[in-house]
Amino acid sequence: MCAFYILIFLMALPGNLLVGLVIRSCKTSLSPSDIYLLHLAVADTLLALSLPFWATSLLQGWVFGDAMCKLVSLVQEVNFYSSILFLVCISVDRYLVIVRAMETRKERRKLCSWAMCAAVWVAGCVLSLPVLYSEAFVPDGQTRTVCLENADPESARALRLATRLVRHMLGFLLPLAVMLACYSVTLARLLRTRGFQKQRAMRVIVAVVVAFLLCWTPYHLSVMADTLMRARLVEFGCGARRSVDHALFATQSLGLLHCCINPVLYAFIGEKFRRNLLHLCRRKSALERGSGSRYSRSTSHTSDANSPVM
Repeated sequence: MCAFYILIFLMALPGNLLVGLVIRSCKTSLSPSDIYLLHLAVADTLLALSLPFWATSLLQGWVFGDAMCKLVSLVQEVNFYSSILFLVCISVDRYLVIVRAMETRKERRKLCSWAMCAAVWVAGCVLSLPVLYSEAFVPDGQTRTVCLENADPESARALRLATRLVRHMLGFLLPLAVMLACYSVTLARLLRTRGFQKQRAMRVIVAVVVAFLLCWTPYHLSVMADTLMRARLVEFGCGARRSVDHALFATQSLGLLHCCINPVLYAFIGEKFRRNLLHLCRRKSALERGSGSRYSRSTSHTSDANSPVM
């Protein structure tokens, strides 16, 4: 498991940094969806940065102190909420552009998208505040320090149930309902007007959403089963309890894998992403040679001016 965390870190960090670099290099032609994808890459980068801490914890226990325990736990939880909320923002934006024909208000939508990104980060931080109950401590009967929620049993049970309900509703079910509604109407409109090929960016966006659901839905279902057991709303035996514990461990690993998948999707499905990456490499090469840099910069902006990055 430790090696798995490090492998995800080594794949996710450079991949998401590259995505951010490519999108930012085309900042004069960013669409609102590009802005949301940029912030999604930032969220995945932050999650990747937390993985070496958890890998070390598996080997040596938590050796980074109480403050880092709270900070790393907070980063991971903020990523949990912000990732799905950014995908909701993208689905609503595509709905407004394709179904409601609001493309003429692009500059206004771009300004709104930056405001929405700020709102998503604030909401993610607020919803993640309960993880500040996490502490670095040595459990009874153990010798290693762990970074876990630490409260008296009654308070811990009530807190866990409350945070789980918020997670299920605001972190998965409600966002999922909004995304399914928006994409159902949007894709129906595109198929009815045979406009899917004209909306090539939709292929990337749909792939990103599908990848997110495939990676995180099993984890949410496992957490729901665990919540029902902890609330004693269903009867269960030792075998069922062990099965859910194993499922939580396996599906959380699958969910963490998601943070390194998006760059791969952009590279293989996003034609304009590959083209912008090539422009960026050529521009960097020209700057390093010290000749033709002004020409390279102007042609890059001209070619990207009317098309979304992805």
